[in-house]
Amino acid sequence: MTKIIFIEANGTEKVIDAQNGLSLLEVAHNNGVSLEGACEGSLACSTCHIILEKKFFDKLPEPSEEEEDMLDLAWGLTHTSRLGCQIIIDETHEGMKVKVPSGTRNMSID
Repeated sequence: MTKIIFIEANGTEKVIDAQNGLSLLEVAHNNGVSLEGACEGSLACSTCHIILEKKFFDKLPEPSEEEEDMLDLAWGLTHTSRLGCQIIIDETHEGMKVKVPSGTRNMSID
């Protein structure tokens, strides 16, 4: 288990013992954090956009081209933005703070 701190849009911090091997999106959904994830982690939207602390962002592997394409659609994009469905928890993420933006942009077509 790895301690992850989600900071919701209203500023509330939620400290979670996350199971290693799950994505940040899965951890959020399993623990009542309001992170949308409209495509259920299939890398087809940007609604699980999160903002990471720079020290953790810099340790992650580079995002794939597909993730970068989806991030281009994210609302409130920053230099430390990633998609929660693409970050898999392991012990190196201990104490990571994950900010959930106050809005999302869902570009899916019905």
